[in-house]
Amino acid sequence: MRQIAQIDIPMLTIFRPIAIFAPKLLSLFVLMMVFSAASATDGAQTPIDFTPAEKAYIVQTGSIKMCVDPDWAPFEIINKQGQHEGIAADLLQMVAKRVGLRIELYPAQDWDASLAASKSKGCQIMSFLNQTPAREAWLSFTDPIFFDPNVIITREEHGFVADAKGLQNETVALPRGTMVEERVRSDFPNLKLVLTSSEPEAMILVSERKADLTIRSLIVAANAIKKEGLFNLKISGQIPEYTNHLRIGVLKDEQLLRSILNKGVQTITPQEREAISNKHVPINVQQGIDYRLVWQILGGASLALMLAILWNRKLSALNKELERLAVTDRLTGLFNRVKLDEAFEADIKRSIRFGQAFSIIMLDIDHFKEVNDVHGHQAGDQVLVEVARLLKDNIRATDIAGRWGGEEFLVICAQTDAEGVLKLAQNLHLKFQNHCFPVVQRKTASFGVTTYVEGDKSNDMVARADAALYTAKNNGRNQVAIK
Repeated sequence: MRQIAQIDIPMLTIFRPIAIFAPKLLSLFVLMMVFSAASATDGAQTPIDFTPAEKAYIVQTGSIKMCVDPDWAPFEIINKQGQHEGIAADLLQMVAKRVGLRIELYPAQDWDASLAASKSKGCQIMSFLNQTPAREAWLSFTDPIFFDPNVIITREEHGFVADAKGLQNETVALPRGTMVEERVRSDFPNLKLVLTSSEPEAMILVSERKADLTIRSLIVAANAIKKEGLFNLKISGQIPEYTNHLRIGVLKDEQLLRSILNKGVQTITPQEREAISNKHVPINVQQGIDYRLVWQILGGASLALMLAILWNRKLSALNKELERLAVTDRLTGLFNRVKLDEAFEADIKRSIRFGQAFSIIMLDIDHFKEVNDVHGHQAGDQVLVEVARLLKDNIRATDIAGRWGGEEFLVICAQTDAEGVLKLAQNLHLKFQNHCFPVVQRKTASFGVTTYVEGDKSNDMVARADAALYTAKNNGRNQVAIK
């Protein structure tokens, strides 16, 4: 190879065999593989418009030498007969046929040998790889020929991974020389790398508890788990920005060849990509009537239906969890800016339509920097979490509290006028003043409040509340001010 919710791999591996009986279940898997669009069909192609220089190159060159990954099923392998097989092989042959070139296979023993051969110009193209800064040193790239998401694979007991940056000191097994290895080194210094010589080896290390996780192509992962019987593994998360945009890599001094191949790539349609992908994950259908098989099929269909129902329930629960995480501050559990902005706009629209008053309270913890400086950031985090708990326990059910940023918090008070919001803010002020916080014991806060005025936008209200907050700070802190 050159990422969503937690999904059990064993379920994924049975999608295709039960596709005839559970099309909705299959569609959940198919939706995860989005292929790029092109305009032509194999049967009725628009002729490719080559330049005179490109035409001359095709005539004079005739054949080109290609390096591949010999062990990357189902994308590509070199089989025992020394032939190139897989999704990449079929796509590359289609491109070559359309542009009028022949492909000669460079017989590399492994991916490292292919990379070395390409760098030394032993081959002109590399078949199927991601574009990375390191590879741009000697290669130029065509448009993507195939798309495939990368997912986080762990053992079944591992928890859901919402953000890989939150993992600490876990080991990740990755094939060396790949795009994922290159990016993980820079993006996730919190992870310890264990390098392998192949895709299956990385999966086996996780299965055998010699690594905590791997980051793999969804297609490759499903294929490897089914082939190797690694059913103690599952998909625990996704890294969307790591989606594979697989391209043909061409030596930098072969710009005419890159242009020719790119024009061939652009003729491939989504239907052709899907047909080639399906060819390497076949559905076997037995012809004729076998009544024993009919009962087996009915049993399988019932099982498929039950799995579909369970899967839909699980997916619904996971989607709700993802929605919650998207609007929640990870430290305090309060709403984040995204949700506060959304609630702001809703209350403004409600006030415009129904003439209902609403107000906001902005509060800032006094001398919070001293907590971090004297007691450390962990103590500061404990204080922030305790502030969040105080707010939850002392606002009304109709109020919305969130973390505005740093040590600033915001409360949106629906159907509340100036008198009501001032009363609520003063109550919170007293609660803070008399509360015993962890580590620091006593900590006060300053409060700025304001009420909606006709014509206000959210920025106007925030600016007034912020100004009131600074008035409270300038007047000695630990008090409430209103604008």
